[in-house]
Amino acid sequence: MLGTLNGALEVRGVSLPSEAMQVSVDGINEVRDGIPVLTLIAIRYALRIPKGSREVVDRALARHQDKCPTASTLKGAVEVSWTAEIEEV
Repeated sequence: MLGTLNGALEVRGVSLPSEAMQVSVDGINEVRDGIPVLTLIAIRYALRIPKGSREVVDRALARHQDKCPTASTLKGAVEVSWTAEIEEV
């Protein structure tokens, strides 16, 4: 989803260097019928964005999961969630 978010930002004229975009991901497995099954992927973004771009970034964040090929593939099978900590610099 990071690539999709980055692309959505660039299309909107917000280009962030790699050091301005941090991401961490946790996966949660549950055992079902003795088999570990991935049930949740939780993504946490930490973004350092240019002052005055918050509205554009918020719009990109709101839509990026729906446009992500991987998230779309997993839809219905694995819950994908995200949060974002945003700092304007």
